[in-house]
Amino acid sequence: MSTILRRLPPAEATELRTGARHSLAELYRPADLVVLGLGVMIGAGIFSIAGEQAATMAGPGVILSFMIAGIACMLACLCYAELASTMPTSGSAYTFTYVIFGEVWAWIIGCALILELQLAAAVVARAWAVIAVKAISGFGVLLPHQDVLQDVFAFLILVLLTGVVAVGARIGLRALWIMVAAKLLAIGAVIVVGALHVDVANFGDFSTEPKPISAPSATVLDLFVGQSHTFGWFGVFAAAPAIAFAYIGFDVVATAAEETVNASREVPKGMIRSLVVATVVYIAVALVMVGMVPYSSISREAPLSSAFRSAGVHWMAHVIDVGAVLGLTTVILVLIVGQTRVLFSMARDGLIPRGLASISRRYHTPTRVTLVIGLVAVLLAEFVPVLTLQQLVVIGTLFAFLFVSAGVIVMRKRMPDLERGFRMPLSPLLPALSLLATLWLMVNLQVLTWLWFALWMAFGLLAYLLYGRRHSLLATGHRPLEPLGRGRHRR
Repeated sequence: MSTILRRLPPAEATELRTGARHSLAELYRPADLVVLGLGVMIGAGIFSIAGEQAATMAGPGVILSFMIAGIACMLACLCYAELASTMPTSGSAYTFTYVIFGEVWAWIIGCALILELQLAAAVVARAWAVIAVKAISGFGVLLPHQDVLQDVFAFLILVLLTGVVAVGARIGLRALWIMVAAKLLAIGAVIVVGALHVDVANFGDFSTEPKPISAPSATVLDLFVGQSHTFGWFGVFAAAPAIAFAYIGFDVVATAAEETVNASREVPKGMIRSLVVATVVYIAVALVMVGMVPYSSISREAPLSSAFRSAGVHWMAHVIDVGAVLGLTTVILVLIVGQTRVLFSMARDGLIPRGLASISRRYHTPTRVTLVIGLVAVLLAEFVPVLTLQQLVVIGTLFAFLFVSAGVIVMRKRMPDLERGFRMPLSPLLPALSLLATLWLMVNLQVLTWLWFALWMAFGLLAYLLYGRRHSLLATGHRPLEPLGRGRHRR
């Protein structure tokens, strides 16, 4: 019972770990955090998700779906902002849960974050390979054995970006700035050029007549409400969970807290600003997509590219392909960074082997754990059909959202005197709304996804009972101020 109840003291997560905290170099400034968030939130999906959901689920009402999903994610973001301002550590939701709810729950959230970030890196790498081959072919280059090339490309991008993260955070940050700027230019071109070909009549009526889905029920919600519908207001709300996948990633910014100057104030601002910018950009692209082509005529395979071709602007297809490749590259890079920091924190706490918490004396980064993460991502991308497992990424993220939302409410009551750099307004009302919004998104996921998630969590709990419970620093009574390896490194 003591294992279940033991919690990490707030001082252990903040004050007493000040030495450990600065074993990671202070690297990120306010603008860097926004770029970090945009790097992971804006990927290739921005060029396709609006068209896919308009064609199959929401019609022109997809614009409202983007707003609904954005509001749900903003509520969760505000919850993250308060906890990150109180506990600016690299563990993010894992450390928040350790302090507020206890070790067992922290381990469970750690497993959810591992599922989210590790699987997402493999999924996105695989998608990057597919899009990269398509982009090269689009320029008229004949590529034989494209399936083999996709395997090679997925391997190469993961090896390259793992190496970048392992040998230098500053190198990765500079590369991130360049690629994010380039993809924003591509998206800006899409919005400006597309706006010139918008026909207001294509927006139609957001309350298009709903239609039953012919496929059998597959989501948890379907088990309770019966047959799902597309289009109309049913479709608008049903499309929101799929669109929320596009916004997921702002939480990764919280993992950069130990490397951020004035983290308690700047990390919350970075998360909120990046999510606001991403939401505006996504809605702008959705407006252009729906306005250019009647939703009933949208191509599901390449919505924006086909829309520009139909408008006679063929060169924009190349811009979209290049933007998609750049977009996914930054997503992979930031995911590897985020996963590295979460596992670094878990190793520092003793819940996984502490050797993974070592800091390279040469590069001043957690190189060892980075290489492990890269190896696992390569194995997943090459030998597992990861593109069929995208919803597992979503459920892992949303599960962490639940605990963060509840954590704001519980921490306000249990630890009211902790210093906060940001306070979520209207608590406990808004955190409770965040809980409900997250649950809504989760029940719209497939039943099969829930079953796989339960299996993963059972495996994780078994690993905790066999290893983490006995090796935890709270169990051993060990209180190191520094992780293994080099001590303080400041910018």
